[in-house]
Amino acid sequence: MEKRIGIVFADEMEFLPFLRLTAAHAGSESVRRGKRAAAFTLQKGDRTLHLLGVECGIGKVAAAAATAFLIADDNADIILNAGLSGAVSGVRRGDFVAGESFRECDFDLTAIGRPLGKDAIQADKTLLKLAASLDGMHVGALGTGDLFLADPVKKDLYQSLFSITAFDMETAAIAQVCGQCGVPFCSLRQISDDANDCSADDYTEMNDRAEDDLCRCLLALCDRILDEDTLW
Repeated sequence: MEKRIGIVFADEMEFLPFLRLTAAHAGSESVRRGKRAAAFTLQKGDRTLHLLGVECGIGKVAAAAATAFLIADDNADIILNAGLSGAVSGVRRGDFVAGESFRECDFDLTAIGRPLGKDAIQADKTLLKLAASLDGMHVGALGTGDLFLADPVKKDLYQSLFSITAFDMETAAIAQVCGQCGVPFCSLRQISDDANDCSADDYTEMNDRAEDDLCRCLLALCDRILDEDTLW
């Protein structure tokens, strides 16, 4: 039995640890639709997971396009995402969060009388259960927007309106494509900053380290996927 997992990474330093994993598993690198990609295989018994990670670029449009290509071109059965996020409520720098829901916070039709934001999209229940079982993993709602959140006033607004745990620039867009295509999705995020006026320095410092911790969580999730009978 075989399954294909597409993994979306926003920027080079988030993708770099996956490249190291690829080398450790004797995988291969390529360019797919102009984006860097890397692939390797995990196997347990008669089950095989083909992992294909893509460095899509930052933001909702880039993430949505990469997700659509992974599903259409590469027949991904599952989509995962890993990256850094700003803390909004209940988490702090260095924590790991599995997204239970995803919402576009910056979708704004208030000028014509509609409420700010889009309805939340839920993570796949089985993948979320597996992610939540990882040591030290928090679970929370993720907010998304095409902005680096460094404004405490906007942070408080998003928290009060949407009760989000953390904020990023990709997850809700990935979730929307997966929902339209009927493909299960789960996102793992590490908190890099507090979404305030110190965020740029804090994010840059953590991003530049290109640590392997988040990819180790991703690999542990894939190992649990291999063991989860309901996904096969």
